[in-house]
Amino acid sequence: MPHPIPAFSRRSFCASSMAATFSPLFSGIGQARPWAGPAAVRKVYVAVHKPTWPKPGVDIEATRAEIDSKLGEIERRHPELIKFMGGELVHTMDDAAAYVKSLDQAATDAHLVITITSGSDGMVKAIGSIGLPTLLFVRPYAGHAWGSFSEFAQAGNKADVLASSDYDDLDVYARIFYTIHAMRKSKILIVVPGPRPSKQAEEFSRQFGTAFRYIEYADLKAAYDRIGEDAARKEADRYAAAALRIMEPSREQIYRGTRFYLGVKELLERESANGITIDCLGGINRGEMPGYPCISFSRLDDEGLFGVCQADLGCTMTELLLTSFTGKPGFLFNVVIDTSRNEIIQSHCTAPTSMRGIGAPPEPYILRSHLETSAGAAVQVLMPIGEAMTVARFLEPKRLATFSAEAIANVTSDEGCRTQLRTRVKNARKILNGFKGIVHRVSYYGDYADAIEKMGRLMAFEVIEEG
Repeated sequence: MPHPIPAFSRRSFCASSMAATFSPLFSGIGQARPWAGPAAVRKVYVAVHKPTWPKPGVDIEATRAEIDSKLGEIERRHPELIKFMGGELVHTMDDAAAYVKSLDQAATDAHLVITITSGSDGMVKAIGSIGLPTLLFVRPYAGHAWGSFSEFAQAGNKADVLASSDYDDLDVYARIFYTIHAMRKSKILIVVPGPRPSKQAEEFSRQFGTAFRYIEYADLKAAYDRIGEDAARKEADRYAAAALRIMEPSREQIYRGTRFYLGVKELLERESANGITIDCLGGINRGEMPGYPCISFSRLDDEGLFGVCQADLGCTMTELLLTSFTGKPGFLFNVVIDTSRNEIIQSHCTAPTSMRGIGAPPEPYILRSHLETSAGAAVQVLMPIGEAMTVARFLEPKRLATFSAEAIANVTSDEGCRTQLRTRVKNARKILNGFKGIVHRVSYYGDYADAIEKMGRLMAFEVIEEG
């Protein structure tokens, strides 16, 4: 039976152990970091030559200049997220066709289309129809294209509408544009036995632009061997000293797990990749893994990179989506449902420690063995409690399942996995009855339901509320 773990304050943890120091977002992978942004967003203004709405005498150039100034403020507020390009003024369908023909789509992550007058519906749709994610920003009275473009978005195109007088409402889209860029420019390594490539990887690549490369278990061993023993032992000792305590694993097992982490990180740099997912249990059982990957996955996630268990592409892409948006690592877990308490236990043998944000101070962690094999070095993280969480998973490239939860207690148990977090959900029975896919999900601290809906429209995937 799971038992609650007493809460530890960050102050007492840091005072009782050497504070772990992790790299900031996306650092540590040389200079080749194309996923790190900012997003290249092409802005386009649309207005007819002789407007009647919002009024016949509207000064189109003055209006464009005013809007441009406001967009400049957003760019200056979020220089790491967004860079606006262009600013063309489209008056006619011929102008729209010429603009589309001249566009360098490879160098453009998304469109921001701003209408100034009515009569712009066809031009807006022509720009959105080329397939780039397109946000239509409509201020009150600035035409009626929002109606037809909302219908265009509902048809499954990569499109959304923001109808607002408040330019600050564009802030969330700055982060979404950055997410689109990060997914387009990311490269994920996949380690699995047997035939490749997978149809699922090809579909994710078509949907989001993400690159995938298959490598061998022998490549993991070679990366492990390239790491000097002295450097690996020194880092293992530092990492172990920062733990709240060490239970089952020996110094040698912690060393092997740390050396594996250093090897994988070097391999990512060598491949100009920012993520890896491994059929780890299969590799361990076949004796093809040079070390347990649990420490590696925890530490990569803390650094804004991606280490994902069990060659789970759905969760890999979920992490790529939501870590890019939130700036926080996600906790990939096995779902354990208890309908009698309306709870879900999030359970896994690895977890990030910087759950509040990439580079944030770590939560307390305990070094354990991997529970299912009673060997190796794994990580038990004592998660923050009393906070809202967002849980999600790509069931397939065009469908993402999500639900909300509240973290209520860390627990320990000799059943399940090492990190176990009890969470309260709105309707555990609904989640159980409608559950789809394998039992992995990814959780993030914070409420991102509205942002996920916006991302779904702009990136053309269906959002399914599970519970």
